[in-house]
Amino acid sequence: MLVRRLLTMIPLLFFVTLGTFMLTHLIPGDPAITVLGDNSTPERVEAVRERLGLNEPLLSQYADWISGVPSLDLGTSLFSSEPVRDTLANRIPVTLSLTAAALFVAVLIGVPAGILAATNPGRWIDRVATIGATLGVAAPSYLIGSLLIAWLALKSSIFPATGYVPMEESVVDWARSITLPAVALGSAAAAEIARQLRGALRSVLQEDYVRTARAMGLRGRIVVGKYALKNAMIPLVTVIGFQVTSLLGGTVIIEQIFGIQGLGSLAVRKVLEQDIPVVQGIVLVSVFVVIAVNLVVDLMYSYLDPKVRVR
Repeated sequence: MLVRRLLTMIPLLFFVTLGTFMLTHLIPGDPAITVLGDNSTPERVEAVRERLGLNEPLLSQYADWISGVPSLDLGTSLFSSEPVRDTLANRIPVTLSLTAAALFVAVLIGVPAGILAATNPGRWIDRVATIGATLGVAAPSYLIGSLLIAWLALKSSIFPATGYVPMEESVVDWARSITLPAVALGSAAAAEIARQLRGALRSVLQEDYVRTARAMGLRGRIVVGKYALKNAMIPLVTVIGFQVTSLLGGTVIIEQIFGIQGLGSLAVRKVLEQDIPVVQGIVLVSVFVVIAVNLVVDLMYSYLDPKVRVR
């Protein structure tokens, strides 16, 4: 299964990067004019286009770029002439750290809320969890982030309003700088996890083997934790896998709000600048992360469901 999944990465990366490359060239404007400015002469623009290889056919440009991917040679930035690999290396840990922290917040809030709602149907806990999940899905992340900055960052010195501190510099400062962005980014994911887990667990708790376990005198926590929750985890794993993709895309907005220098903020700036090599590198990394997450989800399926493992 691992070999098959890894082999499917090759055509997927090819078609996604090719589509992105073509779409990037549809953006109005000329990268050479963006580099030189609007007052540049046609001769200088043509010289820059020739130097950057922009006069070559699109497929030739794409072939030159994709040929360097196996050796991690992703080209150089059209503006800074810095290797794309070095640019991404400074940004990837920031975005992955934010995504992982947001996923941790989503699971930390969503799983207990879903379990409490499923085991207390119709009670006030179920109603509170349902209302909270609805609000979490409906409220956009940028609104939650702005409110967190206004309520917590500006009125106290516990959490900074903007900026990011790498973990290798200070774990405490890293936790302080990542908390508010992670909560803002992970709130919708937590709500979706709670909703899906509640529905899946409620369905499992109505199965005959659960009734039998309760009739044998087993306590409710044992029945839920040992028997019901494992079967309810199968759809939950699917939801978490989808949420990772959503969280990775949501970093574009959250990094702008909190002034975090990650892949999201870099993508916005480079798309506007039509810095095609950097945009291609960001897409490549994002697709690779999504594929890796889907691979982990498939492995979790085989662990949780014996039928999948036998197949």
